[in-house]
Amino acid sequence: MSLAFVSATGPDLLRLLALPVFAWTAVRDIKTRRVSSHVWVPLSLLGAGTLLWEGVLAWRAGGTTWINEFIVPATVSLGLVVPLAYLFWWAGGFGGADAKALLVLAVVFPTQPIYVIGSWTTPTALTPIGTFSFTILTNAVLVALAIPVLLAIRNAAAGRFTSVMALGWPVSWERLPETHGQLLEGPAGRSTSGLDLDALRMYLRWRGLTLADVRESPDRYRDPATLPEEPNPPTDGAVAADVRADGGAPTATAAASNRDSTEGSSEGSDDAVSTTAAVDDPWGAEAFLDDIEGTAYGTDPEQLRAGLEAITTAETVWISPGTPFLVPIFAGLVIALGYGDLLFGLLGLF
Repeated sequence: MSLAFVSATGPDLLRLLALPVFAWTAVRDIKTRRVSSHVWVPLSLLGAGTLLWEGVLAWRAGGTTWINEFIVPATVSLGLVVPLAYLFWWAGGFGGADAKALLVLAVVFPTQPIYVIGSWTTPTALTPIGTFSFTILTNAVLVALAIPVLLAIRNAAAGRFTSVMALGWPVSWERLPETHGQLLEGPAGRSTSGLDLDALRMYLRWRGLTLADVRESPDRYRDPATLPEEPNPPTDGAVAADVRADGGAPTATAAASNRDSTEGSSEGSDDAVSTTAAVDDPWGAEAFLDDIEGTAYGTDPEQLRAGLEAITTAETVWISPGTPFLVPIFAGLVIALGYGDLLFGLLGLF
């Protein structure tokens, strides 16, 4: 069969329909860090259909084609790549969308496709086992490993030499509400275990505050007595979520407690801090995490407090973009289709 000027088997031509979908998921993941689970359903059906179709063609061809070119690679794809995807997800190596993408790839691209475009045949770097989904996975891993190197080169070129130069870059505090990633800052300096920015957005929305509010009156909002009477829905931390901002109106009980604690104070202003309450739960971090359903991306109270302390005064902070693995997966797919197995090709050089 042929599509325009591309020649390949029917199943392999249909598999190319997955390419623009994976391109869309990569772009979506960069912009929102969220990909709907519904996108994987049609791809799974495509994979099941092409797998069955190819199995019939290989059975009719018989001989070594049935065993070597279909049974072995399909078995490795479904029996190795699928468990690896689940294992990496279970261990926290990547998110659910990344795992689903690999599961889908194991079904859509279990065997080695061959495309003839004019006088050019691709891929060129083929592995003996012929499991194409494993080729995509190893390509994606190599691309992911190259990202820190590129980040370090970028920062070095800009004269930014620091312990986290291979993990991220600096941004102004104003960009944090619309930025995905993780803080590489803490009260004691640079850190590789900083606050997730989605968790920061959840916290601010729960309190009905903006980051500018917190920076303007950190002493006030450090006091849990200023927690809202009816906390707002924290959402899932997505940048584009529809949220309510009420300025962090305190509960009636908390407000009364705050007035009692500051009674007789020479200052007597809204910024007066309830020392005892603040020491018990600075920023209301524990109250926030206890109130929401589930977790805020694994954030603990100390991590939340450290992140808030770091961004209350700094004009610029370092963040890790946390490049979603769907981007390397898409890059690995494109490389696999255009060239083949990067790892096998590199090993071939030696």
